[in-house]
Amino acid sequence: MPIIIDGYNLLHSIRKSEYFESMSDVQLCRIISRYLKLIGEKGEIIFDGSGPRDKSEFDNISNLDVFFAGQDSDADTVIEEELQIDSAPKRFTIVSSDRRIRKAAQTKKATSVKSEEFWTNVEKELSRKRPAKEPAAKRQGLSESETRLWMKLFGIEQ
Repeated sequence: MPIIIDGYNLLHSIRKSEYFESMSDVQLCRIISRYLKLIGEKGEIIFDGSGPRDKSEFDNISNLDVFFAGQDSDADTVIEEELQIDSAPKRFTIVSSDRRIRKAAQTKKATSVKSEEFWTNVEKELSRKRPAKEPAAKRQGLSESETRLWMKLFGIEQ
């Protein structure tokens, strides 16, 4: 289920926390990218305005498309338009605490999540301990040369 995020709405709700008060839009995008990768999802984040002149910091962010609404629009309008023109809007999860966006999502039967709730989910997922990946050698065993080396080190004749 693709996730569409009202960028500055989420960023402002995060900045209420003393720990995240100086988080930038780029940092936010990188964190969300990690989250989306972990849950196997793709998403879009839409910010108001035209953004920085140099948008290269937003390059190489996987699983997350970053958009700026432009001078003549805002993120709310862009999200509403996306819900209107998509043939299956109910597959989306819309992240915003803005009543206007939440109502638009509800009208199109899309899932709506408040920014604070979404961020709590992001933090939980990113802080979850994951089992370490097993080294391939554990399943494959030692090569012949490695076996000979260990046998020699332990003084075992073949």
